[in-house]
Amino acid sequence: MKFQLIGKAFAMTLCLVLLCGSMYAQAQTDNPAGASAAAVKTTNAANASNDAKINLNSATAEQLTALPGIGAATAKLIIEHRTNIGKFNRVEEMLNIKGIGEKKFEAIKDRLTL
Repeated sequence: MKFQLIGKAFAMTLCLVLLCGSMYAQAQTDNPAGASAAAVKTTNAANASNDAKINLNSATAEQLTALPGIGAATAKLIIEHRTNIGKFNRVEEMLNIKGIGEKKFEAIKDRLTL
């Protein structure tokens, strides 16, 4: 009788292990990088915000620094340009900002709007 109970307990444990392993394998297939659901949502939100256009005439320093290659000092120069010279009329006017050359401009121009 004891052996039957031990055998049944062993069989149930084995089934549970196999079921969990199968669920784990499916989760890895659904999420090959192994990221948690929260990490996937965060990444998706970040990608969505990375695709959002930034308005040169109203963006905050924080929004401007979200652009690749734009740090706090360059963001400050952009805002000073708006304040002292006036609004941007063309996105290409970013080339007038110290620290923004052709290469950096090419990297961010698609994320800019007026």
